[in-house]
Amino acid sequence: MVRSTTIFRISDGLPLAASVDDETTEKALTEYKQQSKLIFRRLTPNSEPACSIESGDYTLHYLIVGPAIYMCICDSSYPRKLAFSYLDELSKEFQRSYGDKIDSAQRPYAFMGFDTFISKTTRLYKDSRSLTNGQQQGATQLDQLNENLKDVTRIMTKNMEDLLWRGDSLDRE
Repeated sequence: MVRSTTIFRISDGLPLAASVDDETTEKALTEYKQQSKLIFRRLTPNSEPACSIESGDYTLHYLIVGPAIYMCICDSSYPRKLAFSYLDELSKEFQRSYGDKIDSAQRPYAFMGFDTFISKTTRLYKDSRSLTNGQQQGATQLDQLNENLKDVTRIMTKNMEDLLWRGDSLDRE
């Protein structure tokens, strides 16, 4: 599960937006958040653009896109692929909403209004099992659609063969 999300400016590590934690935060998670701030102050535009850092019960994932770093702290069992999909979705919306204002932000958490989008997106990604089930249902529907298309193709092929056969028969007469 995604536990915490923060967006930083890469040039100086200024926090631009963050999720508001409504659940009681565990002491280990609070310490991990503090450590993450130290990590982000050391990142540069030349740093690895996507990375996961495992530590105990949590894994920190970050994604660098343009002038911003998108970070989330997840349970260590949360799938890496889902974490980066989540960060990618956040980065696209944040760039669309505030892309031209990132460099001019003067104060920490200047874009706290983005918390609403973070909260909605976090709820969508909250339970990896429901996402996986949704993906499996989507895959089942896609498989069914492909099967239907194959049936249509077989029917069309048979019809074309019948037409060719009839044409051949008419030519002989």
